[in-house]
Amino acid sequence: MRAARLIRMVLLLQARDVMTAAELARELEVSERTVARDALSLSEAGIPVYADRGRTGGYRLIGGYRTRLTGLGRDEAAALFLSGLPGALREMGLQDAASAARLKVSAALIPSLSDASDSAAQRFHLDAPGWYQEPSTPPLLPAVAEAVWGDRRVRAVYRRRDGEVERLLEPYGLVLKAGVWYLCARADGAARVYRIDRFASVEADGEVFERDEDFDLPAFWAERAASFARSLLRSEAVLRVTGAGARRLPHVTDRAAAERSLEAAGPPDAEGRVTLTLPVESPDVAYTQLLSLGPEVEVLGPPELRERFARATAGLRELYG
Repeated sequence: MRAARLIRMVLLLQARDVMTAAELARELEVSERTVARDALSLSEAGIPVYADRGRTGGYRLIGGYRTRLTGLGRDEAAALFLSGLPGALREMGLQDAASAARLKVSAALIPSLSDASDSAAQRFHLDAPGWYQEPSTPPLLPAVAEAVWGDRRVRAVYRRRDGEVERLLEPYGLVLKAGVWYLCARADGAARVYRIDRFASVEADGEVFERDEDFDLPAFWAERAASFARSLLRSEAVLRVTGAGARRLPHVTDRAAAERSLEAAGPPDAEGRVTLTLPVESPDVAYTQLLSLGPEVEVLGPPELRERFARATAGLRELYG
């Protein structure tokens, strides 16, 4: 514990020109008296820690005591710090490890690049959850993340619509999508995707599995995400849309499906409307999505969806005259 604190103190002093006893005590979560003792211990061990007294004094390293990363430019350093997303790391239980890693990199950078961490943080921020959604961290996420990092098999109980099932999983990777955490894992020899918040329990069985070196997490997720999106579109709606409706259609329904439908549509009719067949999740979902287009879309089918729009139109006419 003390050895780790001494190393952290050296890294802090490498990353900054000078730090007061109070600043070091706050960063190291110890008393100022402990800081003074640690500084003395470092000095006795040959680390050139020097204490300046007075109102503007503090602790500093002298004699150019520094390990440098050579060949790293400002843009590269900033990109390196951007790769650690604070919120995601915190939810996985890796905040302390990430903080220590960033501190080590900061300490190793040449002075002219020492502000890369703050510079990147003040220019780019990732807020993963969508609007009007309260972010929530699955309580089992840190345990899953630990298994992913250690390539350790886990025995998990997963909640499905038809009840709970037990699975022996080889956890390959984690994905954060629109504020929801997913686990990509192998089960019974096949790669699958699981929502972390649907795990009822996760326990490591102590066995380390051998990763498939050909497994590509980004490619796997992209393929599964596209396949999942397609699988949701189980119904179709036949529409006549104006030019304005055609431009807005990809923003209110599945973008890829809308764009394919518009490309396959014929030329505009005499009123400037095009007729197309749009894959939709269900008539209920299509009603909610298409209603926002108002008079820019006419629903031709299926009959029950057109009738629903007719009722909505009559109700609006009665309400607004």
